[in-house]
Amino acid sequence: MKRALVTGGTSPLGQAICQQLVADGLHVIVHTHNNPAKAEAMVADFMTQGGQAEIWQCDLSCSTKTRTGLETLLAQGVPQVIVHNAGTHDDTTLAGMSEAQWHDVIGVSLNGFFNVVQPLLLPLTRTRWGRIIALSSVSARMGNRGQVNYAAAKAGLEGAVRSLAREVGSRGITVNAVAPGIIDSPATAAIMTTTDIAALVPARRSGKPQEVADLIAFLASDKAAYISGQTIGINGGMA
Repeated sequence: MKRALVTGGTSPLGQAICQQLVADGLHVIVHTHNNPAKAEAMVADFMTQGGQAEIWQCDLSCSTKTRTGLETLLAQGVPQVIVHNAGTHDDTTLAGMSEAQWHDVIGVSLNGFFNVVQPLLLPLTRTRWGRIIALSSVSARMGNRGQVNYAAAKAGLEGAVRSLAREVGSRGITVNAVAPGIIDSPATAAIMTTTDIAALVPARRSGKPQEVADLIAFLASDKAAYISGQTIGINGGMA
């Protein structure tokens, strides 16, 4: 049974991704930083359904803690599917942005990608099969007022994906980014009405977490073996 690591696994999108990968027969490692109770509940639910899962709690912005935690995971087997979904927002215009706001957002999304993927690369290449998928955002392509830090982090992920795909492609490993647009979540509902969304999205609706999870599950499968180094938008026609 292949093992999959999903960072940010307790977010609405992360939860949908974990659920789909479990349904596809993978042993899913649900990563969380600040919500271990939800991660434990998710794992218990997956196990009740006959799936295989476990929790991993770690602050991905800290390279030392991440590397130490990954050593424990590797002792149980190499995660051959890595989905880097962890990220954070701290929105404000650049003129008023603090250094901490810049570094905190970069630290989770972009540095977190390095902190997770780099220690796993050599063990992964030895298996001669792997799928690395990073969650970007439509903001990386279009930009968004108040999200200079977030857009920079996500654009950096897309560049990292393109370069890493060239480094590991000969080892049977694909590396791609998925860039969602406006996706249903409590955070989205708190700041946008259906009218707001219809004005921004040609499809005139927000996306469903399951729609993103379905795309990621495809990229994590053997069917996507010849897709690598790509950023795939899922945004209802926004960009």
